[in-house]
Amino acid sequence: MKIAITGASTLTANALTLHNNIAQGRLSEKNRTLIETLRSSNVAYAPLDPSVLYAIHTARNAVAQAGWQGVRFGINIGSSRGATEVWENHFTHFLQEGSCLTLASPTTTLGNISTWVAQDLNNEGFELSHSITCSTALHGIANAIAWLESGMESRFLVGGSEAPLTPFTLAQVKALKIYSSLPLPYPCRAMDMEKRQNTMVLGEGAGCFCLEKGERPNALAYIIGLGFATEKLTHSVSLSKKGDCLQTSMQRALESAGHPHIDVIITHCTGTIKGDRAELNAIDAVFGNDIPLLTNNKWQYGHTYGASGALNLAMAIRMLQHNKFEEVPYLKTPEKLPNKLQHIMINAVGFGGNAISVVVKSR
Repeated sequence: MKIAITGASTLTANALTLHNNIAQGRLSEKNRTLIETLRSSNVAYAPLDPSVLYAIHTARNAVAQAGWQGVRFGINIGSSRGATEVWENHFTHFLQEGSCLTLASPTTTLGNISTWVAQDLNNEGFELSHSITCSTALHGIANAIAWLESGMESRFLVGGSEAPLTPFTLAQVKALKIYSSLPLPYPCRAMDMEKRQNTMVLGEGAGCFCLEKGERPNALAYIIGLGFATEKLTHSVSLSKKGDCLQTSMQRALESAGHPHIDVIITHCTGTIKGDRAELNAIDAVFGNDIPLLTNNKWQYGHTYGASGALNLAMAIRMLQHNKFEEVPYLKTPEKLPNKLQHIMINAVGFGGNAISVVVKSR
């Protein structure tokens, strides 16, 4: 397997901030204005959820970078929660008025994301959206690779988009007792195993990538390995102490890639005590005494649910291109760094125990 990434674009928070006294990974005012300008550019975009607009914005940029204008490609841009803000607004209207507005159903359908991206790009390829909880974006990559390997499409636009900073969604996470109450600048302490409380922080964002099979002169990096597995659950949100599904997904990804030396693993760790420990236990089990450098970006962006794997892929591409390891600021600096970053593994896992690992190689 050798899948070229020829275009990439992300939309993220710059840093975690307080909003209504809650730590959140909100887009900057500049980016929020950018999205509202996009919304006002087309009357049909006015009722769309922010997650759809984030996807349209990043898809446009990725396709332009890949030079795909005027060519056919498939699209799979997923989301864990879907049209969260629009859904909550419509439900509030229903509770108040006892009726639904005309666009309540079409604007809250998960498939809206890829459909609207395809409309915006005037694309004629196959389009689909899916939700596989927090591993959505990387599962989209797996699906795209299957399409490319089959020959049914020669190009595929993939990614994830999430806009979960809404009252009901924030309340859901608080109900799980995993939302952080720590102060800035680092309320999310992902991978910090000395923390004594759960520290998940939600964030919004999106990432889109252009994938093509084989060597490409404009490749940013290559996907060379893929593995996935499902946890045997004891309840709907559980992850075994040893991270069994992650162990299997990493082992399968390594086998798929031909067992290269992994320089860095970008973990899925979201800042919860049990979840972080389970993933680190899985890494210990798979790599033993040869554990790669470990890093994470949720301290900066928050947990963006279905978009998190896309933001991790962007991080991997950036590190490979600049040959620079990106540290977690509150963790101990590694004693020794590789002279050359060549292979990075990305992990994702979500509710339902759907783990997936991807190996990315420098160009």
